[in-house]
Amino acid sequence: MPIETDILIIGAGPTGLGAAWRLSQAGHRDWLLCEATAEAGGLAGSVTDEHGFTWDLGGHVQFSHYEYFDDLMDELLGVDGWLYHERESWVWMRETFVPYPFQLNLHRLPLAERWECVRGLLQLRNSVERRSENFGEWIDAVFGEGIASVFMRPYNFKVWAYPPEELSRAWVGERVATVDLERVIGNVMHNRDDVSWGPNNQFRFPKHGGTGAVWRSLASGLEKRHPAKLKMRHKLIKLDTASRIAYFENGEKIRYRRMLNSIPLDVLVELSDLAPELNSAAKLLRHSSTHIIGAALHGQPAEALHKKCWMYFPESDSPFYRATVFSHYSPNNVPDIGLYWSLMVEVSESAHKPVNPETIIEESIQGMLNSRLIANRAEVHHTWYRRLEHGYPTPSLRRDEALNQLLPAFAERNVFSRGRFGAWKYEVSNQDHSFAQGVEAADFWLTGAPELTVNDPERVNAHVSKRLMAKAQKAD
Repeated sequence: MPIETDILIIGAGPTGLGAAWRLSQAGHRDWLLCEATAEAGGLAGSVTDEHGFTWDLGGHVQFSHYEYFDDLMDELLGVDGWLYHERESWVWMRETFVPYPFQLNLHRLPLAERWECVRGLLQLRNSVERRSENFGEWIDAVFGEGIASVFMRPYNFKVWAYPPEELSRAWVGERVATVDLERVIGNVMHNRDDVSWGPNNQFRFPKHGGTGAVWRSLASGLEKRHPAKLKMRHKLIKLDTASRIAYFENGEKIRYRRMLNSIPLDVLVELSDLAPELNSAAKLLRHSSTHIIGAALHGQPAEALHKKCWMYFPESDSPFYRATVFSHYSPNNVPDIGLYWSLMVEVSESAHKPVNPETIIEESIQGMLNSRLIANRAEVHHTWYRRLEHGYPTPSLRRDEALNQLLPAFAERNVFSRGRFGAWKYEVSNQDHSFAQGVEAADFWLTGAPELTVNDPERVNAHVSKRLMAKAQKAD
């Protein structure tokens, strides 16, 4: 006989844990959370390797659009459990570092390209404004031919692993700095750096355990308050939405009244009885895979890397689009900060941009050498590698068409699919967004409150919590 529960939560990443946390807060006890693996965190998890180096599953940082998220982070790790940083992000190209946003720091380019980028912006000023039908057209219309060809197009292909013309422009929002022509020209004329733009220009990071420490702590607290409600190593293999029964790899069956799903939406369709009617919509969804390569390194980083957080790489002499000086986030990410440091790089993959997993580590080390992140191979103590099949939910041209069929079809059967890949909305897929989607789904069930994050991303992203910025300034 199936186990019975009111609310079944699939996945112990930020979304699933967010729902469980809110239900616990509200005193609702009739729920179960099932996670396929042995540890909470999902794509926000961390791994400590056999040599004592900690790695995140991607370049995560902690910032927030929600005050309750900030408060919970303080509660989980304590106010002294965090390190605060000012964002230092850079673009490596033309044998030099250019501060991010690229378009505000053109003075670091060779003179000919500097003029090419400025001329493209001036030409835009005299052109007729036209509607952008895709992200590629938006790049050209906002940045001009120079910046588009020098940086925006090559970099975005490396990130997304899809041509910009296959992406919608709707996701952009706060994530891409647009152009203030007067500011751009002023920076060029005065040879002036313009840094720390963005919603995460201050961020924090756990002192110990990587990003995953946050979610392990929350799961541990929930387990203490609600013994046996978190079921680890429970992998969903079949979902009968008509009878509301979930089937798991270990043979267990759970009958639910309502479900919160946070596994990838395309996988959910495949496992469910709705597959025959939803497969065609699911095939419209696009995603990229991510290869994460960690380089554990002897010695200390070069002077040029001091204080840098992460760097972007638009050029073809490295396979990665981003590198993070991970030991800067916390010295405890390495076993002895006096002897070691660490780099973590990310490589995107799709049918448009294939990657050979057998050679990608060596290609990445060569890319580190080419871009002067390391001086020689003798610096490498060892490497760590992980491939994530679902790395980024791609905001493709037909994504919303697909979601407008898929999400309501499941909701009609009382299955809410939320989170980074559950709702498939890149624009609200950070940790705080994903957590909030779980919280708001629980609130909707309990009180009827609206789900703002998944339904109104632009409104949510217009607000960034000021508490973290104040704490960062105080810590400095």
